[in-house]
Amino acid sequence: MTVAIRQIHPVFTGEVSGIDITSPLTRDEVAAIEAGMDRYAVCVFRDQKITDEQQMAFSLNFGALENARGGNITKPEDRRLAVGMNDVSNLARDGRPLDRDSRQHLFNLGNLLWHSDSSFRPIPAKYSLLSARVVNPVGGNTEFADMRAAYDALDADTKAQIEDLICEHSLMYSRGSLGMVDFTDEERAMFRPVRQRLVRTHPVTGRKSLYLSSHAGGIVGMPMPEARILLRDLNEHATQPRFVYAHAWRPWDLVIWDNRQVMHRGRRYDQRQPRDMRRTTIAGDAPTTAQVTAS
Repeated sequence: MTVAIRQIHPVFTGEVSGIDITSPLTRDEVAAIEAGMDRYAVCVFRDQKITDEQQMAFSLNFGALENARGGNITKPEDRRLAVGMNDVSNLARDGRPLDRDSRQHLFNLGNLLWHSDSSFRPIPAKYSLLSARVVNPVGGNTEFADMRAAYDALDADTKAQIEDLICEHSLMYSRGSLGMVDFTDEERAMFRPVRQRLVRTHPVTGRKSLYLSSHAGGIVGMPMPEARILLRDLNEHATQPRFVYAHAWRPWDLVIWDNRQVMHRGRRYDQRQPRDMRRTTIAGDAPTTAQVTAS
């Protein structure tokens, strides 16, 4: 079969068919998926009954796996999954839902805020690949916002104002917005703010996009209240319904998204019910602040 991609949202997002990602891919299949990612930014694969090992092998077609360290507060002895896998579930090591008041659960609720994976790292992520192993009967959708379309829809004055702005990103900003401020000295060092461009240019297509996230808490050279008002206005603009695709998960869906072009968030669900979602993350290759501004 030949890889085919059908657009399923007016602005972006493609559903992929004609491929079994549990098996090794040909060079042409990898190229077709990457071309689809450049165009659609989010690609949906249905009915992919994949193991953790197969998911990691599939992911490696698109780059090196990102080291998960520094992206959560889960202690090594509490982790459920092997190195290379990111746990985006509500489950403890014993397979039962985390206690409602557990610090790990409360920290993970930050995934329900609009964000871009690993924007809090000096070199942020390229792709994220999320596999649904156990889904919730109600709720738990993942929403994606096309940051290219959002940028294109800005007026010329706003584009000029934000073109060269540099933001500061940190997990302490996103979790602080939820009331979490009790970080240890080790966590504060691990989560120290990093700088990212507010406007990114895609290295293949040349399209510009907004680079926003709940992790962004300040703008270099701008008073904090002014910066946060601007970031709030831009987030409200970028997450209008016309720019958003809501993915209703089915068991064994796998969704890939390009963190350089979209922002995403999870939606609320009954935390008493198990939800098993497993992510691999493809590392980026350069800091955004090293990007050459497109002419």
